[in-house]
Amino acid sequence: MIPPVLHTERLTLRAPVMADFAAYCAFVTSDRARFMGGPHSEGTAWSWFCNDVAQWALLDMGGLILDLPEGGPVGQVSLTHGPQFPEPELGWFLFDGAEGQGYATEAAAALRDWALGPRGLDTIVSYIDPDNTASAAVARRLGATIDPNGATPGNAPTQVWRYRRAA
Repeated sequence: MIPPVLHTERLTLRAPVMADFAAYCAFVTSDRARFMGGPHSEGTAWSWFCNDVAQWALLDMGGLILDLPEGGPVGQVSLTHGPQFPEPELGWFLFDGAEGQGYATEAAAALRDWALGPRGLDTIVSYIDPDNTASAAVARRLGATIDPNGATPGNAPTQVWRYRRAA
């Protein structure tokens, strides 16, 4: 599948391109990736970046870059699955300096609506570290609720925040 291009009031959500890797890598290799088990190596950043791109061809989902029309990339939102996640997961992160402006909520809402609408999924989740209060606040704003019975990936402490298609 060709990745969708989604538009919000301020952002264009588009497929990653090679020019996005430097900012992506800077996030993944920094302490800002601590709620994703980081910081990680550049090799891990490259592996994740390629995974986010390849999942579009393999699973009809993947990563999208948050692009400001006048300011360039500010982060990523993704809908991912594959062997590492028990269910399709809506995730997001912002590049340094883009926090606190509502970009994560805006982008994640657009991808959530696409996933539960045109993509045709009935439910998706966000796997969030219990200490990541900022991401929990985004999930809450997006209408997710904690699913205490949801399967979690790996052994790290994780809350499963569930979104459902509207009846």
